[in-house]
Amino acid sequence: MTIDLSTTLSWTTASGDAATMLGELQPNILKAHVRDHLSALFLTFGDAAEARAFLVSVTGKMKSAKAHLDEVSAFKAEGGAGTPYVGVGLTAAGYRALGADGNMPQDEAFLRGMAAPDTRRRLNDPPRSTFDPGYRGEIHAVVLVGDATDKTMTARRNEILDLLPDSAVVLAEETGLGRVNARGEGIEHFGYVDGRSQPLFLTEDVDAEKNNTDGINVWNPAAPLGQVLVPDTAAPDPGVHFGSYFVFRKLEQNVRRFKQAEADLADTLGLTGEDRERAGAMIIGRFEDGTPLTTQREDGAESPVSNNFTYDGDRAALKCPFQAHIRKTNPRGAGGAEDPADERRHLMARRGVTYGERPDDPNADVPPAARPSGGVGLLFMAFNSVLGNQFEFTQAVWANNPGFPIVDGVTPGLDPVIGQGERGSSGYTVDWGGSAQRTAGPVPQSVTLRGGEYFFMPSLAFLRSL
Repeated sequence: MTIDLSTTLSWTTASGDAATMLGELQPNILKAHVRDHLSALFLTFGDAAEARAFLVSVTGKMKSAKAHLDEVSAFKAEGGAGTPYVGVGLTAAGYRALGADGNMPQDEAFLRGMAAPDTRRRLNDPPRSTFDPGYRGEIHAVVLVGDATDKTMTARRNEILDLLPDSAVVLAEETGLGRVNARGEGIEHFGYVDGRSQPLFLTEDVDAEKNNTDGINVWNPAAPLGQVLVPDTAAPDPGVHFGSYFVFRKLEQNVRRFKQAEADLADTLGLTGEDRERAGAMIIGRFEDGTPLTTQREDGAESPVSNNFTYDGDRAALKCPFQAHIRKTNPRGAGGAEDPADERRHLMARRGVTYGERPDDPNADVPPAARPSGGVGLLFMAFNSVLGNQFEFTQAVWANNPGFPIVDGVTPGLDPVIGQGERGSSGYTVDWGGSAQRTAGPVPQSVTLRGGEYFFMPSLAFLRSL
């Protein structure tokens, strides 16, 4: 029996090789793990033997994807807390430091690394010298520890640190702290619901999403296993031992600048009263509660907020601008450059969490001057099977490309949120669904890369075999 990577997986009925794969796969890849409180430890190793022994010991504190899914199922049925999440990723330099690079994964971007000059040129990233100090040198590994409470996360983090040999160094530690809105939904620091529209790899999750629609499914969230899983070529049996390429980027958010940009756009378009909220929605593509701008002109119209939409009914961008963040990074078949099926292959499994504390409520109606200008942001994390065709493609070919989506006679501009490069003016429809157009100046860059790297999250079987 072989694992079919061309479709989703039913984990509740998995048997044979598929069951073995789930038992040796790290959690958080096929399905997001709770990580409201997260510690991300970035390490460099000085002694190969001691590093190997450390990783073997850490593996004893990790659970499998199958164990995680069982915990989720038990929680839904009976309640009760699960166990902390521990994830381990290695860079290409990390494999070499361990002396385990003989059969290590061979993705071109992974081997190149995020800090390489060629990567910087591809992504238009800022110079490495501007990164936070812990990201300026060679990183070998990341250990992620996450859970629903700070107490349980910190206890497991301390257990991991107690295992660390003197020959290893913690280059940096990031502390994630999930934020929620009044409805308990996860938000990022600009105040918008985050983590929507994820590719779903488990049949059970796809079925649950379908049950939340009105019966007409115009957007299918299902994605094949091959869009996130990669055979672990350094593991004992790559036929059943899998991993995934992991992107980590520390993105600092200048909330004050972004909120001023929202206000400036509302002024330029002459929006008044409650309709001023539409300015922010035109930058993001959704209102703060997640309502897609292409389906509604205001928030609060749907509960729960649907992800079941495409841009087929808004081809001229009379509702949601071409350059809106979510339209740039998931064009839902309307990008104009590829067949919809090919376009979908660029989507990745995002697992980010916010960092930094602030005194103000992100959703409160306060002036931009009351917002933080730094010290807060998003720990962007995503799993990929082909870095160049997923994360790098999304950033370079979609977000950073002023000519995407491809529309005759229109230059949409950069993604106003994560686009990196020279920003220009963009067009906006003044009245939702109407024809009156107005050009507005560029949305200033409010997200800055402070560091990051590419990792491979190997199978538990590989880590135990060290």
